Amino acid sequence: MNKVQSDFLDDLKDNRVAVTVFLINGVKLQGIITMYDDNTLLLRRDGHTQLVYKHAVSTIMPSVSVEIAEE
Repeated sequence: MNKVQSDFLDDLKDNRVAVTVFLINGVKLQGIITMYDDNTLLLRRDGHTQLVYKHAVSTIMPSVSVEIAEE
């Protein structure tokens, strides 16, 4: 996993930012990213958790602006 991806996902997870995840097949998922690894995301909403494979993700859109510090 590259640094930009991990920094972005860490910020979303740590700050419990609500996200919309668009899959490559057009499906839209919403929730909070609770965990992730190299291949998957755990997305939680309304007490339910979904395991989402990253290879199926097209776009992750946060509900608020995310600032990633450049080194």
